[in-house]
Amino acid sequence: MAAAKVVSVNISEKKGVIKKPVKEVIINDQGVEKDAHAGDWHRQVSLLAKESIDKFEEVLGRKLNFGEFAENITTEGITLYTMKPGDRLKIADVEMEVTQIGKKCHGDGCAIFSQVGKCVMPKEGIFARVIHSGRIKPDDEVIYIPIS
Repeated sequence: MAAAKVVSVNISEKKGVIKKPVKEVIINDQGVEKDAHAGDWHRQVSLLAKESIDKFEEVLGRKLNFGEFAENITTEGITLYTMKPGDRLKIADVEMEVTQIGKKCHGDGCAIFSQVGKCVMPKEGIFARVIHSGRIKPDDEVIYIPIS
């Protein structure tokens, strides 16, 4: 089996809008630098698997772009939503602790829901807080460290 990896890193400067892919992100103790969701809270970084996006493309009948579900990091080769709070992810020099699996959907009040029509984040997106800062870019390996 191929190693899990990052396929896209995405930023938005406003909450509730689609994030745009960038070449790399800088992760500091607040989350993704220049991202609207960074801050001193438990959902500093959002992650979503490409496999979850692929499933949604079939449902919607159209191609989706990375960042359309407002995820900061799009991964491939790892089932994120089966992780548990407390588990860790290491990507390049960055280490994060999983804090939440899924989230409440804002429905009609959300730009993503309005544009896409549905959202995958409530069930399959995960959220993490930063343990160790660094930079993340596409093709970086994702290492899963489960809590015992």
